[in-house]
Amino acid sequence: MIAKVITDISLDREFDYLVPPELEPILRIGSAVTVPFGRTTRTGYVLSLAETSSYDPGKLRGLSGIANDRPAIPENLIKLGKWIAEYYCATQEHAIRTLLPAAVRSGRVREKKCRLYSVSDLAAAEKYMIEHARETRLAKRIAVLQMVIRKGEGPKAEFATESGFSASAFDALCKEGLISMREEAVSDDFDDAVETLPDSPLTPSADQRKALDQISEMLASRTPSHVQLLFGTTNSGKTEVYLQAISKVLEMGKSAIVLVPEISLTPQTVRRFRARFGKRLSVLHSRLSDRERFDEWNKINSGKVQIAIGARSALFAPFDNLGLIVVDEEHDSSYKQSESPRYHARDVAVVRGKLENACVILGSATPAAESLYNAQQGKFMLCRMAAQVDNKPAPVIRIVDRRLDPAPEPGVSNLLSPILIHAVEERLERGEQAILFLNRRGYARTLCCPQCGYEARCPECSINYNYTYSRSREVLSCHLCGGVVPAPQVCPECGWHEIHYFGSGTEKLESCARAVFSGARIGRMDSDLMRSADDYEVVLDKFRRGRLDILVGTQMIAKGLHFPGVTLVGVVNADLGLSMPDFRAQERTFQMLTQVAGRAGRGERRGEVIFQTTRDSDVLRFAANLDFEGFSKFDLEFRELLNYPPFTRLIAIFFKGEKEADVAEYAAYFAGKLAAYQHDKLRITPPAPAPVEKIRNQFRYMMVVRGTGLKTIREAIRVLALHHTPPAGVTVAVDVDAQHLM
Repeated sequence: MIAKVITDISLDREFDYLVPPELEPILRIGSAVTVPFGRTTRTGYVLSLAETSSYDPGKLRGLSGIANDRPAIPENLIKLGKWIAEYYCATQEHAIRTLLPAAVRSGRVREKKCRLYSVSDLAAAEKYMIEHARETRLAKRIAVLQMVIRKGEGPKAEFATESGFSASAFDALCKEGLISMREEAVSDDFDDAVETLPDSPLTPSADQRKALDQISEMLASRTPSHVQLLFGTTNSGKTEVYLQAISKVLEMGKSAIVLVPEISLTPQTVRRFRARFGKRLSVLHSRLSDRERFDEWNKINSGKVQIAIGARSALFAPFDNLGLIVVDEEHDSSYKQSESPRYHARDVAVVRGKLENACVILGSATPAAESLYNAQQGKFMLCRMAAQVDNKPAPVIRIVDRRLDPAPEPGVSNLLSPILIHAVEERLERGEQAILFLNRRGYARTLCCPQCGYEARCPECSINYNYTYSRSREVLSCHLCGGVVPAPQVCPECGWHEIHYFGSGTEKLESCARAVFSGARIGRMDSDLMRSADDYEVVLDKFRRGRLDILVGTQMIAKGLHFPGVTLVGVVNADLGLSMPDFRAQERTFQMLTQVAGRAGRGERRGEVIFQTTRDSDVLRFAANLDFEGFSKFDLEFRELLNYPPFTRLIAIFFKGEKEADVAEYAAYFAGKLAAYQHDKLRITPPAPAPVEKIRNQFRYMMVVRGTGLKTIREAIRVLALHHTPPAGVTVAVDVDAQHLM
């Protein structure tokens, strides 16, 4: 038998090894193995098994053995990994590596095991005690045997707490075989601190019943598609649909995966699902420690839980009888991985569902253009949930044109309009809560000198005004490369003392709110402050319990959070995202505004939303009217005219290196090779400097391939990117179905 193995070196190549006879009964696809590789021994995974090899069998080397410190990968995930490698132009090693958390894959974290002791043979123990009852020298051993018989199986420490316990007598009985030991895997239950009261399924609304009936038909394989696009208005009860659909799947003896886009949503989602399903679920996300991630993964792999909840990586939970995958907020861009393999979790979920005969629910109040198009084309089942739970009215949304505001008083921030200030003050007087949203962190975006015109820019990156000022830390940071420098107190060029900061972020918004709404309890959530899952939960718990009056934040507070006390949402600079040079900018802005507007009015009182802007925009008007259909028609007409997704597929290819001439030359060579694959339904944009030309002193060029019938050229791109060697210092990155062109 031949095992085709990939090693831990990214060569995008399988190696054939002979399987020793003693390993044939236990070896399977996905097994972790050790193999001779050159003069070293490496770890790899078996991708397939075959009877013959294209290489001379006499020259093949044999497997060294099974890597017992690494778990096997389920065969269904191996198939998924192969598809990811091929479709997203990644090496097989990168794709397979993605299937396992690093803590599991590396073997550095071992399974925790507890040694449990018990009497190995009760009859033999009783005979021993009877025969040696009068022997004083064995009295301690007999006392220990009586203790172990009385207490039953347990760890040694449990017996040691008893009076009369003798460690030497215990060890002697173990050597004689009267007391036996076995090891049992144990895991820390990290959710013990999360207390939840159990709840019961709610009576479905008419819309929810319609969605659940369609899901039941899908689970019974009586529909043309295994994917449902659950297009549900904010607060229409999508989560209850997820919960009841999962209950049905569990009754069928199958498992479920629930994906959420943001780590900030995980604690709230876990609490909701824990209340319904108890401890039948596991949590997987990037903020877990290695030990936590290892234990959660093993709970799934051992069948101790039937539900996995988490962000993107939870998609690869090793269930062997998967019945349902839920992708909540399916439109969210965070489902797209930024490093190789650059997969989109929503699309991979659809493929995994197809491979494993599982149903997939894509839920959103603002579906991605690609998902809506697939539903319109009949590839997905579409279910519309238009009514809010309990028929609550939609929030009142107003657009405030800041150009009409009176001139601000000298020295007074004009970040908040008089209309928004008045609206917040009304809520504070009534004991209600408000959210102030600004999708930009930091205190200011630009440091400049009015005397000499100096502007602080990151020397390693090319974008203008990319240094962000943090007042609390007194630093300038670049959000592109991560560089940080102390904030100067005087102009570095001319020494002028009155340097100015322009632009606003959430830190400045918080400072402004504290000055305007004195006495109000204000919290802030952005990635500068939220460094762990506990940080999210602390702030959200305070807000949930009414210990904060105003919550200031970025997009992490815009999605999926349910706070009945919030009756006002103020969006500062609502048009901020429209200035991005990207064909998805309109869609992202509409989705963000709709999502954050949905945080208002989820309780008894009707909500109000205020969009502050300084420009006329059709996108803002559609968002203010919560008119998704109108916006979708408007946006899709624009995309069809320019031949952009979802009417075509798109592949972005990035070239980078320290020497711009080398980057430009290799990009041109690469484009020349692809020219042979040009056809009338394909457009290849020649390489040119990327919109962000330089990051971390690396010059960046980009070319775009878009059209239909991309399979052949995608295969060619994969070969060129992975198996051709670029000049020293130049790297190539391929982004299939790219979500941005920056």
